[in-house]
Amino acid sequence: MSETKKDAIRAIVPLTSTPWPTLDPFLFCVHHNDHYPVANEKMGPDASLAGRNIGNDFSGKDGWSMYHGDTVPGFPRHPHAGFETVTIARKGFIDHSDSMGASARFGQGDVQWMTAGKGVVHSEAFPLLDRENPNTTELFQIWLNLPREDKKKDAYFTMFWNETIPRHLIKEGDATVGEVAVIAGALHGLDAPTPPPSSWAARDESNIAIWTIKLQPGASFTLPAANDETGRVLYFFEGDALTLEDVVMEPRHGAQVEGDAEVTLQNTGSTLAEVLVLQGRPIGEPVVQHGPFVGNYQGDIRQIMIDYQNTGFGGWPFDADAPVHPRDKGRFAIHADGREETPANPENAA
Repeated sequence: MSETKKDAIRAIVPLTSTPWPTLDPFLFCVHHNDHYPVANEKMGPDASLAGRNIGNDFSGKDGWSMYHGDTVPGFPRHPHAGFETVTIARKGFIDHSDSMGASARFGQGDVQWMTAGKGVVHSEAFPLLDRENPNTTELFQIWLNLPREDKKKDAYFTMFWNETIPRHLIKEGDATVGEVAVIAGALHGLDAPTPPPSSWAARDESNIAIWTIKLQPGASFTLPAANDETGRVLYFFEGDALTLEDVVMEPRHGAQVEGDAEVTLQNTGSTLAEVLVLQGRPIGEPVVQHGPFVGNYQGDIRQIMIDYQNTGFGGWPFDADAPVHPRDKGRFAIHADGREETPANPENAA
């Protein structure tokens, strides 16, 4: 990281590696942006898969990857324990299934928040629905750590439908020149949807914020100060020029900034600028990670592995490792208790 001259900006780092660097309490942040071709009849890419390492394709060949999918891109059933996943589905769709018996199709701005707790198995398939036009799938997956006392809580997931996520509109006179989507935390009188009950974000002292900022050319926005116990990282992931205070940030760079300082962002480029903000008070506990398992000590990882071998984290109630819903199925969620919700019925949201 290179130190800057601005007191509020602690460091700037290029976003050239995956995952992106994060601060406690965040463990992981990755940006998937796959420009899939038109779909075939099985909701996979209508293109040759020759030359790809099917089942482990992260190549980005032709602008897209299959990941661990062999027909439909995505991540067939796999376990998690000891942390949470926040999945921001910006474009395209994700078909979710899990060992709690829950399932969902979400996308187009929806957010899924899942507490793995003492263990869950889930699948994330990226169905390609359009057989006449390309299928872009863009998403963030963020891993948020859990305090030790919450790592043994039951798994839980909730949906934040795009229509219910608060947005602060950035104005210049009567014109709207940008917006901030408030996925977690609070901003200018807007409160984000309620996170899962055992989340670090459910505690007021965590000061967790997850925001995405859009700025039209020439527009600016000032992040309000939090406090000196709060870490804050800004990821400039879309656009051609952004100024942070008077420091010019190059595209695809991240900045660690002081939590107790106001910081002004201005789009000094000619295209839309977009920034992801991850903010939070550190949990401050030891972290040991082994793939999709997170504990505080090495013995925790051994116990998680034993629990997974013995229980399968509840088993797998589906016939396929990567269930895909029918092509014409809309956005929905079925929870572990059988309750079903859709974006058309936000009053039934979890």
